[in-house]
Amino acid sequence: MKKIVLIFSLVLVNNLWSQVKLVKDKANRNIDVSRMRNDTLGGLSNFGNNTSNKNIKNENVKIEDYKIISIENDTVVVDTSLNIKKYHKYNYLRKDNFDLLPFANLGQSYNSLSIDFAKNRLMPNFGARGLHYNYKEIRDVNYYFVPTPLTELMYKTAFEQGQLLESLFTVNTSPQFNLSLSYKGLRSLGKYQHSLTSVGNFIIGANYKTKDNRYKIRGHLAAQDVFNQQNGGLKDEDVNNFEIGNPEFLDRSVFDPIFENAENFLRGNRYFLNHSYDVIRSTDSITKNTLSVGNTFVFEDKYYKFIQSSPNDFFGEAFVNSTVRDAVSFQNMYVDLHALYQSHDLGEIKFKLAYNSFNYGYGKLVTLDGIDIVNRLKGDVLSLGGSYQKKIGAFDVKGDFGLNVSGDFTGNYMTGRAYYNINDKSNIAVGINLNSKTPNYNFLLYQSDYVNYNWSNDFDNIKTSQLSLMFQSKKLFDLEADYTLLNNHTYFGVSESDGLVKPFQYKKEISYWRVKLSKELKWYNFTLDNVLRYQKVVSNENILNMPDVNFRTTLYYTNRLFKNALLLQTGVSLKYFTDYFMNGYDPLLGEFYTQNQTSMKGFPRMDFFVNAKIRQTRIFLIAEHFNSAFTGYNYFSAPGYPYRDFTVRFGLVWNFFL
Repeated sequence: MKKIVLIFSLVLVNNLWSQVKLVKDKANRNIDVSRMRNDTLGGLSNFGNNTSNKNIKNENVKIEDYKIISIENDTVVVDTSLNIKKYHKYNYLRKDNFDLLPFANLGQSYNSLSIDFAKNRLMPNFGARGLHYNYKEIRDVNYYFVPTPLTELMYKTAFEQGQLLESLFTVNTSPQFNLSLSYKGLRSLGKYQHSLTSVGNFIIGANYKTKDNRYKIRGHLAAQDVFNQQNGGLKDEDVNNFEIGNPEFLDRSVFDPIFENAENFLRGNRYFLNHSYDVIRSTDSITKNTLSVGNTFVFEDKYYKFIQSSPNDFFGEAFVNSTVRDAVSFQNMYVDLHALYQSHDLGEIKFKLAYNSFNYGYGKLVTLDGIDIVNRLKGDVLSLGGSYQKKIGAFDVKGDFGLNVSGDFTGNYMTGRAYYNINDKSNIAVGINLNSKTPNYNFLLYQSDYVNYNWSNDFDNIKTSQLSLMFQSKKLFDLEADYTLLNNHTYFGVSESDGLVKPFQYKKEISYWRVKLSKELKWYNFTLDNVLRYQKVVSNENILNMPDVNFRTTLYYTNRLFKNALLLQTGVSLKYFTDYFMNGYDPLLGEFYTQNQTSMKGFPRMDFFVNAKIRQTRIFLIAEHFNSAFTGYNYFSAPGYPYRDFTVRFGLVWNFFL
């Protein structure tokens, strides 16, 4: 299936590349869209003066007609511009990873440099969160409306015998029906022994509406898998060889890791369907008064396993002397009925009744110290929810809530947000988030062939309370701040008795506040883009460890060359965080854990980049961490796991409009 999708994408790209993208201006001239003066796909009204003798069939199509629609119905126009934000999002996750520290190989996990504890969840998460960074949730899947077929292809080189490719094709067979296909594939051998990664995300999405817009339906099928070879990191004696820059070990494949016989694997299949029908429709746009009813159905099947050909003392004592096979499965079905009422006077009011059925567990029974550990958590939860949104004076007010009213898990959340537009260049928003939910499933129940990794816990609900502030100003700066109180914080940590990783719950209160400041300074063709985060955790026992300071500054030059045919952007980016007790990584759990034995030093990461845009193609050439050889080799993504060495990577993003 992966090969078929890739071949299909490449054939499609080849066909679309051969199409000349021309439209007619008001003077009936044929205009090359790729040479228009406005880089963003904001419209076809402002073209350059280039002309051609060829025609396009869809001469009335405008670029702003190509729309991307989120699950919350937020709509943005397809954008092929080249700017610094696009550069920061040009990575494996396709989003700005300012608060994340990647591991050495592409497709491995990320350590967190900051955490947002605002949650709107009533149910626990599946475990192995370290493998979920690239796992596309429902909110990550977009839907489309395109007047002509649209293709996007993203490519980036990986580390040693591998590459990253992401392709998207979407088409409207009619103004009412859209179909989209996307595939993201990665395979990278890595610089270190036994660190191969292989990832696949395949999504089919569709949306349909009747001609009178009364009935709407959308849905998707997602099939995803994440495979990582695991080696436990470097041995203690090799950590020293790495830090002193021993010439014999500059070839990273020379290192012998802790083990070379383990791998973990996450697989997930999801079926999502959402549809609604307008029972009452307004005939007057001024006195808007509508009522719609709808239904959402989600079924998700997940599977996580850890396999090791023979036990290793790294994880403690084992029940077996042969292959270790730990596997857990999870099925969850979600169904809701909802009603949405919209009124000019009352605002937008939504209520829903939801049902969850979950089945998490293992295919075997474990008896430890004479106590039988249950092998499955299975049950049902009934919940209520709702939301409200209205413009009150100069403020846009929005809030929502959820509550488990019966079933095996208790939980609730409430959020509120008020947005005020100061002027056309400044706005401010304040928010509140309250959440209480059961800890993730792998905190409650875990079974393994390793003795230490067997538990059944009855933890209290995790409770979070957060106040947030956001201020945005084109003239001044952008500011994000939040203050969070954590109660019953649940985490993986190192046991004092045996030094092995176990789940814990901290009963005392933890306060955690963060401030993020962003500012861009321009001088002629030069721009200095700065992002600074300062945060503080108030806890006497180092339960939650984060660096006090994390910042990124990017100095770059932008100009148009060759009669505006090429947009060039080149510069240097510097990232740094302060010393702290960095979380460790447990490959058996696929989770990070709190440790207070090793303080990891912050280190500078400098990248030199040359970005260019030619027509609708953005090209990226990046020399990553080029300072590694002269600022010292004391750089790690987690204790025992070195960060990336200097490497040069190349890639591009293509958009094709037929």
